[in-house]
Amino acid sequence: MVMAHKNINRRHIGLQQLSALTETGRSFLGPVKSSKFIIGEGSLESILTCSTVRLLESLDLTSSVGQLLFETVQSQKKAYGTGTNTLLFLAGVWSTAALECLQQDTPISVIVSVMSEGLKSCREEVVALQIPLHDVVVNTQDTRRYPSLKTLHILPSPLLQIPPEIPWIQREHDIRDSSQPSTPACSSRHSSDLSSRSFFNSQSVVKRNKGMSQTSQANLITSSHNRKSRLSHSRHFNRAENDSSQTLSDSHIHKCSDLVQLAVGLSHGDHSSMTLVEAAVRCQYQNACVRKKNCMVPFKFDVSKISTCCLAGMPESFSCVCSGYMTLISISYTSIIRKLQNQPLRVILIDGDFKEKYHHLGFNGLENVKTELENVTYRETLWLDHILKILIQLNVNLVMVRGNVSENLMEKCMCNNLLIIGSVSHHVLQDFAEVTGAVQVTYATQLNEDCVGSNVYVSLWRAGLLNTIEVNNKVAILIKAEGILLVTAVLTSPVIAQMHTKEDHFWTCAYRLYHALVDEKVFLGGGTVEILCLTHLHMLIEQSQQKMGKDCSGRLHMTSSWMASSQELYRPTVLKTLADGWHKYLSLIMYNTGTCSSESEASMFIHNLIQKTTDSGCPLLYLLKEYNEVNNAVLNLSVYDVVTPKIEAWRRALDLVLLVLQTDAEIISGAEYTQLNSQESDELLLL
Repeated sequence: MVMAHKNINRRHIGLQQLSALTETGRSFLGPVKSSKFIIGEGSLESILTCSTVRLLESLDLTSSVGQLLFETVQSQKKAYGTGTNTLLFLAGVWSTAALECLQQDTPISVIVSVMSEGLKSCREEVVALQIPLHDVVVNTQDTRRYPSLKTLHILPSPLLQIPPEIPWIQREHDIRDSSQPSTPACSSRHSSDLSSRSFFNSQSVVKRNKGMSQTSQANLITSSHNRKSRLSHSRHFNRAENDSSQTLSDSHIHKCSDLVQLAVGLSHGDHSSMTLVEAAVRCQYQNACVRKKNCMVPFKFDVSKISTCCLAGMPESFSCVCSGYMTLISISYTSIIRKLQNQPLRVILIDGDFKEKYHHLGFNGLENVKTELENVTYRETLWLDHILKILIQLNVNLVMVRGNVSENLMEKCMCNNLLIIGSVSHHVLQDFAEVTGAVQVTYATQLNEDCVGSNVYVSLWRAGLLNTIEVNNKVAILIKAEGILLVTAVLTSPVIAQMHTKEDHFWTCAYRLYHALVDEKVFLGGGTVEILCLTHLHMLIEQSQQKMGKDCSGRLHMTSSWMASSQELYRPTVLKTLADGWHKYLSLIMYNTGTCSSESEASMFIHNLIQKTTDSGCPLLYLLKEYNEVNNAVLNLSVYDVVTPKIEAWRRALDLVLLVLQTDAEIISGAEYTQLNSQESDELLLL
């Protein structure tokens, strides 16, 4: 039996491959990331990235394990938009943990069962560190309506770029001026005193600190490393006697009174990206007030109504948020834009390709005889003339298309001062349909008067300040309509290779804030959750060892179930390897942030902190006091983590490891060797 185990250990190639692949993303972990250059073999073009998804896309993942890893990371990215770096690293350290268990002759069924049980227990334990948003964000008016943002008034952010020539903007401005006292707006996007009325409390004013670096945020594991702990606790605080969930509602938790502070707590040091996200929320709120004619109506942040427009090679100061849809088009359209701007336009929306060959699957074409005329088929020539005639009859000025557009049609429309925008997302079309009255059609033959929307405005972006901004022979244009919730984040960087990284950082921050609002709760951040997981696992290990000591008289092997006895025997080993994964996770974060000069130094600090937490008698209360003291010492700010994306990253990482483990074993020894009973199979969630 032992020889069979050792034979399996040497042949678990899948786990070894998984561990090796995840090493490529070690520098991406934590708030301070070290980017990697990715150079294309054919084009020799390079990008600078710290995105796990972009990194895996560039690797030659020909193995089945590589494909599984990529699909797992992609599923996390598509579902939550964040947590991929955590998933990648934990999948690596836990695959190493599984290999270590195999080297100690631990049965595979026990590894699967105990690891799943350990993670499940940790997930239950950290529920105590979840804070409802009505405790994080103090709203004296109505906390129960959160995440509905109820307020009487909100100042425009200095990041918002609103063309003053658009009629309804001036109209809303006049209405506000007549009903409320004026308040001066900030003049710079880098203002250190960005003050505004709270989303949640119209009387609160929040000032943001200038020049905060990524490492200056309140962080439990990094900030407490450089100071001597002066905390003490009462022996009367006992986890078994007190409801731990109630401890988070008292004064131990520093509360913020504005969306600004919540956003800062979720930014993890990336304040420039989160500031853009915050401006996008405010812009959506402002436009919702215009659409509903009432700012008292509950409002929810919709991340699907955000798009990005990347302008490479431009100064960072140009980054901003625009209400509406911004995109790049050929510079040859500049003259048409100048003729159409400041005028209410009629628009049609095509939810598909705008080509002659784009037909319903059941469409039966004409005879297969074609006559070529100036390199264009006769059938396409007829189609072009027919479509152009329809557009002119409908008096349409703008066409927005989800798919591809016929180049010949674009040329014909250009001659008739008709603007066509291609590759527009479904969410953009949907939002324009809601505010303009346009009806989306799939095929050009469906166009009629009932499909046409109105009151759309188009303009060159920053035309008054910088004439025309050109990027690779393209110009940026802004398309918007009254009350549209769509917001575009304009991302700029003088370093072209950094554009992908800048875009990834923006979306990560956007999804963090979005999921915090959806979950209506956040975790205490700064390593608090992971420290509690580590402490809990160490306590489980100690309990298991104590139980083994009591059963050492020989009663263990006399139990009726071999599976139960094996679990009791190997449980401490498996739990320790699982805990080692968390330990490496925290140590690497500390090393990446520069808090410790080496991973070994970070590991020693984590070990000492775990020891103090365990010896405290009540780990939860000890961590809460540590967290609160660090917050008060460092800029009086809190750090938060999102709940669901973090938990799902853990689950996906372990599920991937256990899937590879069992697949390897089935290939080596057959499916029966790793057969699980029905109860264990129900608890194991695969990909």
